[in-house]
Amino acid sequence: MSTTTNAHGDNAVSTREAARKRLPAIGIGNLIEWYDWNVYALFSTFLAGALFSKADPTSALLSTLAVFAVGFVARPFGGFLIGWFSDKYGRKPAMNLTVIMGAGGSFLIALIPSYASIGAAAGVLLVVARLAQGLAHGGELPSAQTYIAEVSPRHRRGLWSSVIYGSGTLGIVFATLLGAVLGSTFSSDFMDSWGWRIPFLIGGVLGLVAVWLRRTMKETETFENNKETAKRLTLRDLFREIGRNPKPAISTIAMTCGLTVIYYVWAVNAVASAISIYNVSKTDAMWAGLGANIVFIVSLPLWGMLSDRVGRRPVVAGCLAALVVLTLPMTAFLNQDPVRLFICVAIMCFLLGGPCASMVAMYAEMFPAKIRSIGFGIPYAIAVAAFGGTAPYLQKALAGAGHSDFFNYYMMLLGVVSIVAVLKQKETAGRDLNF
Repeated sequence: MSTTTNAHGDNAVSTREAARKRLPAIGIGNLIEWYDWNVYALFSTFLAGALFSKADPTSALLSTLAVFAVGFVARPFGGFLIGWFSDKYGRKPAMNLTVIMGAGGSFLIALIPSYASIGAAAGVLLVVARLAQGLAHGGELPSAQTYIAEVSPRHRRGLWSSVIYGSGTLGIVFATLLGAVLGSTFSSDFMDSWGWRIPFLIGGVLGLVAVWLRRTMKETETFENNKETAKRLTLRDLFREIGRNPKPAISTIAMTCGLTVIYYVWAVNAVASAISIYNVSKTDAMWAGLGANIVFIVSLPLWGMLSDRVGRRPVVAGCLAALVVLTLPMTAFLNQDPVRLFICVAIMCFLLGGPCASMVAMYAEMFPAKIRSIGFGIPYAIAVAAFGGTAPYLQKALAGAGHSDFFNYYMMLLGVVSIVAVLKQKETAGRDLNF
């Protein structure tokens, strides 16, 4: 493997080789993983009608969102199991494993018989599929984020790390675009009865493609340098290492709790919420979500470059503060107009680009190489499961009870917690990852 040492002291694969061979493989696999995960949220209203009783549509939708939360419950276990696998056996095999599991979950959802055919067993199979996808997604993010942070040039780590959310959001855009095209092309009856299965079948097939594309990826130099030590590490050793310095893990939870709620409300669940709460047509809402996510993708490398120049802390804290301040005005601006939906979600997604681009690098810079995946993966997945995974359900339930403002205040409070945690964290930009 050819390496170079530049003026910043990096000992990494050459930029040209990494960009040509590694970034596309990481990005495409990550795209499909996020597609598999988020297509569920986008098609939740269809799943509710097909896999749960139609006697009470509101209850059916809440059940579907509850299963969405169940997938998040599995994420900490995925962060633990696959994070440990990544730190012990390598980032590459861990990433391949997660894609296979995610694809399997998508195939299962696509093939589940309807509630009318097998009754409550349809819901049980949906839970099984979401658990598999939760384990996969819980392990994919720390493994992929660790991988890209370790192969990127130290002074460009923020820019390179923006590929994680950029490719992931392309998966969301693909899912949203597919939903809009299907909704525009086929009748509502077709989509409700069978058409909703198409996106999940596509996700399963693309997962297999991602495994094939990742077959030529090489392991990171940082892991190779620590491979012999990693082989001797037991789970007890890993937990002992984390226990010696728990501050990064606690900081990860605090930094993530507010961000993940804001992200899932505005970047992921805004389309489903607009359909169910504001009665925006399914097709119009999906097109609005598509445009807003494109804004998000464009913003990511810009924020990543800025964090390389001025540091992670000011970018992350500043954007989170703006998101908290704008929560109530943006929510009040929403109504049945899809143009307003696009404006609100686009503004919030642009600001979300700051922490999403910068914190990928920041997380990796907070942990030593031998526990980088599991050390970040477990607390991150716990925060996402406890706060992000429950956000759509809480939002829908409180809106149904006439208390939408309660959820907004809850989201704003968590945002403040994340801001404080970021400001208390030492600046990490440019830190050597070979420690």
